[in-house]
Amino acid sequence: MSYKSVAIDGPAGAGKSTLARKLAEKLGFLYVDTGAIYRTVALAVLRAGIDPADEAGVSALLGGLDLKMAYGGDGVQRMYLAGEDVSTAIREHRVSGFASRVSAIPAVRAFLLDVQRKLAREGNVVMDGRDIGTVVLPQADVKIFLTAAPEARARRRLLELEQRGQSADYETVLRDIKDRDYKDEHRPIAPLKRAADAALLDTTNLNLEQSLEALLSLVKEKFE
Repeated sequence: MSYKSVAIDGPAGAGKSTLARKLAEKLGFLYVDTGAIYRTVALAVLRAGIDPADEAGVSALLGGLDLKMAYGGDGVQRMYLAGEDVSTAIREHRVSGFASRVSAIPAVRAFLLDVQRKLAREGNVVMDGRDIGTVVLPQADVKIFLTAAPEARARRRLLELEQRGQSADYETVLRDIKDRDYKDEHRPIAPLKRAADAALLDTTNLNLEQSLEALLSLVKEKFE
Protein backbone atom coordinates (compact mmCIF):
# COMPACT_ATOMS: atom_id res chain seq x y z
CA MET A 1 0.00 0.00 0.00
CA SER A 2 1.25 3.45 -0.90
CA TYR A 3 1.04 6.11 1.80
CA LYS A 4 1.13 9.88 1.39
CA SER A 5 3.52 12.21 3.18
CA VAL A 6 3.61 15.95 3.81
CA ALA A 7 6.98 17.48 4.76
CA ILE A 8 6.96 20.86 6.52
CA ASP A 9 10.26 22.60 7.19
CA GLY A 10 11.10 26.00 8.58
CA PRO A 11 12.99 27.96 11.24
CA ALA A 12 12.40 27.99 14.99
CA GLY A 13 9.17 29.62 16.13
CA ALA A 14 7.50 29.53 12.71
CA GLY A 15 4.55 27.60 14.14
CA LYS A 16 5.43 24.34 12.39
CA SER A 17 4.34 22.07 15.24
CA THR A 18 0.98 23.73 15.85
CA LEU A 19 0.09 24.04 12.18
CA ALA A 20 1.38 20.58 11.22
CA ARG A 21 -0.64 18.99 14.02
CA LYS A 22 -3.83 20.80 12.99
CA LEU A 23 -3.19 19.96 9.32
CA ALA A 24 -2.79 16.28 10.21
CA GLU A 25 -6.13 16.40 12.04
CA LYS A 26 -7.83 17.91 8.99
CA LEU A 27 -6.32 15.28 6.67
CA GLY A 28 -6.72 12.34 9.03
CA PHE A 29 -2.94 11.74 8.88
CA LEU A 30 -0.51 10.86 11.68
CA TYR A 31 1.41 13.90 12.95
CA VAL A 32 5.13 13.42 13.58
CA ASP A 33 6.86 16.19 15.54
CA THR A 34 10.53 15.50 14.79
CA GLY A 35 11.59 18.52 16.87
CA ALA A 36 10.15 16.83 19.95
CA ILE A 37 12.27 13.76 19.25
CA TYR A 38 15.45 15.85 19.06
CA ARG A 39 14.42 17.81 22.14
CA THR A 40 14.08 14.55 24.06
CA VAL A 41 17.64 13.59 23.16
CA ALA A 42 18.74 17.10 24.17
CA LEU A 43 16.96 16.76 27.52
CA ALA A 44 18.76 13.47 28.13
CA VAL A 45 22.10 15.16 27.35
CA LEU A 46 21.24 18.09 29.63
CA ARG A 47 20.23 15.81 32.50
CA ALA A 48 23.37 13.71 32.07
CA GLY A 49 25.49 16.83 32.45
CA ILE A 50 27.13 16.34 29.05
CA ASP A 51 28.34 19.37 27.11
CA PRO A 52 26.49 19.34 23.75
CA ALA A 53 29.83 20.22 22.13
CA ASP A 54 31.19 16.87 23.36
CA GLU A 55 30.26 14.73 20.35
CA ALA A 56 31.90 11.61 21.78
CA GLY A 57 30.01 11.99 25.05
CA VAL A 58 26.67 12.56 23.31
CA SER A 59 27.28 9.64 20.93
CA ALA A 60 28.08 7.34 23.84
CA LEU A 61 24.80 8.32 25.51
CA LEU A 62 22.73 7.23 22.49
CA GLY A 63 23.47 3.53 22.93
CA GLY A 64 21.61 3.32 26.23
CA LEU A 65 18.94 5.91 25.49
CA ASP A 66 15.43 4.73 26.37
CA LEU A 67 13.38 7.00 24.11
CA LYS A 68 9.81 6.24 23.07
CA MET A 69 6.91 7.93 21.31
CA ALA A 70 3.25 7.25 21.92
CA TYR A 71 0.02 8.56 20.49
CA GLY A 72 -3.08 8.98 22.61
CA GLY A 73 -6.68 8.76 21.45
CA ASP A 74 -6.46 12.44 20.54
CA GLY A 75 -3.60 11.68 18.13
CA VAL A 76 -1.18 13.89 20.07
CA GLN A 77 2.42 12.69 20.10
CA ARG A 78 3.92 12.29 23.56
CA MET A 79 7.59 11.72 24.31
CA TYR A 80 8.96 9.38 26.97
CA LEU A 81 12.47 9.26 28.37
CA ALA A 82 13.29 6.25 30.53
CA GLY A 83 9.56 5.72 31.01
CA GLU A 84 8.91 9.34 32.10
CA ASP A 85 6.52 11.50 30.08
CA VAL A 86 8.73 14.48 29.22
CA SER A 87 6.35 16.11 26.71
CA THR A 88 6.21 19.29 28.83
CA ALA A 89 9.82 19.26 30.07
CA ILE A 90 11.25 19.27 26.53
CA ARG A 91 9.50 22.57 25.83
CA GLU A 92 11.48 24.47 28.47
CA HIS A 93 13.45 27.37 27.02
CA ARG A 94 16.87 26.01 28.07
CA VAL A 95 16.23 22.76 26.19
CA SER A 96 15.84 24.70 22.92
CA GLY A 97 19.48 25.78 22.85
CA PHE A 98 20.64 22.27 23.65
CA ALA A 99 18.42 20.81 20.92
CA SER A 100 19.95 23.04 18.24
CA ARG A 101 23.48 21.99 19.18
CA VAL A 102 22.73 18.32 19.72
CA SER A 103 20.84 18.03 16.42
CA ALA A 104 23.98 19.13 14.55
CA ILE A 105 25.85 16.00 15.68
CA PRO A 106 26.02 13.39 12.85
CA ALA A 107 25.59 10.43 15.21
CA VAL A 108 22.35 11.91 16.61
CA ARG A 109 20.91 12.54 13.15
CA ALA A 110 21.81 9.04 11.97
CA PHE A 111 20.32 7.56 15.16
CA LEU A 112 16.96 9.25 14.56
CA LEU A 113 16.77 9.13 10.75
CA ASP A 114 15.51 5.55 10.56
CA VAL A 115 12.95 6.22 13.30
CA GLN A 116 11.43 9.04 11.26
CA ARG A 117 11.46 7.24 7.91
CA LYS A 118 9.89 4.12 9.41
CA LEU A 119 6.85 6.15 10.51
CA ALA A 120 6.36 7.42 6.95
CA ARG A 121 6.58 3.89 5.55
CA GLU A 122 3.83 2.69 7.86
CA GLY A 123 1.12 5.31 7.31
CA ASN A 124 0.05 8.70 5.97
CA VAL A 125 2.05 11.36 7.80
CA VAL A 126 2.52 15.08 8.25
CA MET A 127 6.09 15.50 9.45
CA ASP A 128 7.70 18.77 10.46
CA GLY A 129 11.29 19.74 11.19
CA ARG A 130 14.24 21.44 9.53
CA ASP A 131 15.43 18.85 7.02
CA ILE A 132 12.34 16.76 6.29
CA GLY A 133 11.93 17.70 2.64
CA THR A 134 15.67 17.77 1.96
CA VAL A 135 16.97 14.75 3.89
CA VAL A 136 14.42 12.71 5.84
CA LEU A 137 11.65 12.46 3.21
CA PRO A 138 13.12 13.81 -0.04
CA GLN A 139 10.38 11.99 -1.98
CA ALA A 140 7.51 13.47 0.08
CA ASP A 141 4.31 14.04 -1.90
CA VAL A 142 4.06 17.62 -0.62
CA LYS A 143 6.88 19.85 0.62
CA ILE A 144 6.28 23.20 2.29
CA PHE A 145 8.76 25.68 3.74
CA LEU A 146 6.99 27.57 6.52
CA THR A 147 8.53 30.80 7.73
CA ALA A 148 7.87 34.23 9.29
CA ALA A 149 9.93 37.30 10.21
CA PRO A 150 12.17 36.75 13.29
CA GLU A 151 10.28 39.47 15.19
CA ALA A 152 6.92 37.76 14.60
CA ARG A 153 8.36 34.41 15.62
CA ALA A 154 9.82 35.92 18.80
CA ARG A 155 6.45 37.40 19.80
CA ARG A 156 4.73 34.05 19.23
CA ARG A 157 7.38 32.12 21.17
CA LEU A 158 7.22 34.60 24.06
CA LEU A 159 3.44 34.18 24.27
CA GLU A 160 3.83 30.41 24.18
CA LEU A 161 6.35 30.48 27.04
CA GLU A 162 4.16 32.81 29.11
CA GLN A 163 1.17 30.51 28.63
CA ARG A 164 3.28 27.70 30.05
CA GLY A 165 4.17 29.83 33.06
CA GLN A 166 7.81 30.28 31.99
CA SER A 167 9.44 33.68 32.35
CA ALA A 168 11.31 35.25 29.43
CA ASP A 169 11.71 38.65 27.80
CA TYR A 170 11.24 39.61 24.16
CA GLU A 171 14.82 40.71 23.43
CA THR A 172 16.27 37.48 24.83
CA VAL A 173 13.83 35.33 22.86
CA LEU A 174 14.48 37.32 19.65
CA ARG A 175 18.23 37.00 20.11
CA ASP A 176 17.91 33.25 20.74
CA ILE A 177 15.77 32.79 17.63
CA LYS A 178 18.24 34.66 15.41
CA ASP A 179 21.11 32.70 16.94
CA ARG A 180 19.32 29.41 16.32
CA ASP A 181 18.50 30.43 12.73
CA TYR A 182 22.19 31.03 12.08
CA LYS A 183 23.26 27.72 13.65
CA ASP A 184 20.56 25.74 11.83
CA GLU A 185 21.38 27.32 8.47
CA HIS A 186 25.15 26.93 8.81
CA ARG A 187 25.52 23.50 10.41
CA PRO A 188 27.55 21.11 8.22
CA ILE A 189 25.04 18.26 8.50
CA ALA A 190 21.53 18.71 7.01
CA PRO A 191 21.36 22.52 7.32
CA LEU A 192 18.01 24.29 7.33
CA LYS A 193 17.12 25.25 3.78
CA ARG A 194 14.13 25.26 1.48
CA ALA A 195 13.95 22.22 -0.80
CA ALA A 196 14.01 23.18 -4.48
CA ASP A 197 10.48 21.80 -4.96
CA ALA A 198 9.00 23.12 -1.70
CA ALA A 199 6.21 25.70 -1.70
CA LEU A 200 6.94 28.79 0.42
CA LEU A 201 4.43 29.95 3.04
CA ASP A 202 5.25 33.15 4.96
CA THR A 203 2.89 33.59 7.93
CA THR A 204 4.29 36.89 9.25
CA ASN A 205 0.99 38.70 8.65
CA LEU A 206 -1.33 35.72 9.10
CA ASN A 207 -3.05 34.55 12.27
CA LEU A 208 -3.34 30.85 13.16
CA GLU A 209 -6.62 30.26 11.29
CA GLN A 210 -5.39 32.06 8.16
CA SER A 211 -2.10 30.16 8.25
CA LEU A 212 -3.87 26.81 8.54
CA GLU A 213 -6.22 27.68 5.68
CA ALA A 214 -3.27 28.64 3.47
CA LEU A 215 -1.44 25.45 4.41
CA LEU A 216 -4.46 23.25 3.74
CA SER A 217 -5.00 24.96 0.38
CA LEU A 218 -1.39 24.25 -0.68
CA VAL A 219 -1.64 20.59 0.31
CA LYS A 220 -4.99 20.01 -1.43
CA GLU A 221 -3.67 21.70 -4.55
CA LYS A 222 -0.66 19.34 -4.62
CA PHE A 223 -2.75 16.23 -3.96
CA GLU A 224 -5.19 17.14 -6.70
